[in-house]
Amino acid sequence: MIDIASVLNSREHINMEVKAAGRGIPKSIWETYSSFANTFGGTIILGIEEDKATKEFIPKGIQDPQQMLSDIWNTLNNQQKVNTNILLDHHVYRADYDGMSFIVIEVPRADRRDKPIFVGQDMFKGAFRRNHEGDYHCSAEEVKSMLRDQADTTQDSLVLENLSMGDLNQESVHRYRILFNNLKPSHIWAKLGDEEFLLKIGAARKSQNDGRIHPTLGGLIFFGDFITITDELPNYFLDYRERLSGDSRWSDRVSSGDGTWSGNIFDFYFQVIDRLTADVKKPFWLDSNLLRIDDTPVHKSLRECLANALIHTDFYGRRGIVIDKEFRKITIANPGTFRIGIEEAIAGGISDARNGRIFNMFALINVGERSGTGICDVYHVWNENGFKAPSLIETVDPDRVVLTLQIETDGNDGNDGNPDGNDGSLTQNEMLVLQVISQNPSLSAAKISSQVGFSKPSVERVLRSLKNKGRICREGSTRGKWIILK
Repeated sequence: MIDIASVLNSREHINMEVKAAGRGIPKSIWETYSSFANTFGGTIILGIEEDKATKEFIPKGIQDPQQMLSDIWNTLNNQQKVNTNILLDHHVYRADYDGMSFIVIEVPRADRRDKPIFVGQDMFKGAFRRNHEGDYHCSAEEVKSMLRDQADTTQDSLVLENLSMGDLNQESVHRYRILFNNLKPSHIWAKLGDEEFLLKIGAARKSQNDGRIHPTLGGLIFFGDFITITDELPNYFLDYRERLSGDSRWSDRVSSGDGTWSGNIFDFYFQVIDRLTADVKKPFWLDSNLLRIDDTPVHKSLRECLANALIHTDFYGRRGIVIDKEFRKITIANPGTFRIGIEEAIAGGISDARNGRIFNMFALINVGERSGTGICDVYHVWNENGFKAPSLIETVDPDRVVLTLQIETDGNDGNDGNPDGNDGSLTQNEMLVLQVISQNPSLSAAKISSQVGFSKPSVERVLRSLKNKGRICREGSTRGKWIILK
């Protein structure tokens, strides 16, 4: 239960609203009920007034709390006033403090199947959401987004009857089938023709209107070309941006609209994943065949995070999928909010993919986590490695999920060092680069990159760090041989 004394010592914030209610139930509480339910939940307290000048909370109390409780329940259960009551008995209760009575309404985040929660008879006029400035009317776009998420059939199963199978990028389909066949050589789908194969994996469906086979929305997003995808989804955009130094310019970038590749999410995943994991430490372990083990739980978690963003994105939403990689920091942002509570997502065990067909197409090539433990595992892996805990937040207007990952320990463990520092210690990547140039001091950054297995921008950062630490220098011009100093 809410501690009224603690509330009086706090200030109104994004998930709390206080109302004086001296003349009965304020009409505005139903707008707040709608906004909390349609966003992340929150608490309404009746009987407290906020001083507009000082922002202090002033207790006023409720004269007849029992009657007010009865009136609240009557309104909640009147569909002419509020379309859906999502509250249970324990959500609405009386609280006493200093001889006064107050009414507390704890509004949970509504299940996606109940949204939008709205006031009156018109969802487009009566639906509200919450941001830092308080309650605001939902836009038509936001209402439509909630209606899409309300459906049990995922949005990527839509049959695109205006497109034919020839509108998919055949090279992407071919690459997918090679990967599928390599992973599952004895699978009964391996010998199917392309059209039947795409039906099986969910990239296509037969239309009930014309009896022909057409791509699904998921199939288009997964295998289409950028222009064809944006004809259906005008806000569709994929962007990977890498900046590993203090330079204001991006040192590497992959964008869906640059015209050099298909622009679909299947090709984006494989374009980006090696870049995303390139600077993660690799253990010097050997397997039973004396081959070096290059994969770690951190690598697996980063792959999972990228797959999750692609699988759970609302592709109708604004701003697209944006991934920023900086030194020891990765931010992955995608349109849409969670279809379950953020606490449930972190706790794991529940999976509610927004794009079930995309989920399935990735899972068939061993990308993505089916059990709903993906985000939970990321938190566990980061904790096991002593990294700063991941930051996972939802925002509205526009709807976005933003995951920020620090790939470093909370304190300085002396192993990674500052990329441009002079503490004398060498990172694992620096040792690898130093070993390569000791064998061939004439190699360019690109050639070094091909030998050590991480990106050219990462190699350039490592070379600069080695120079700053006084370990290497150039012989003569900037294109001269590398000289190892100590």
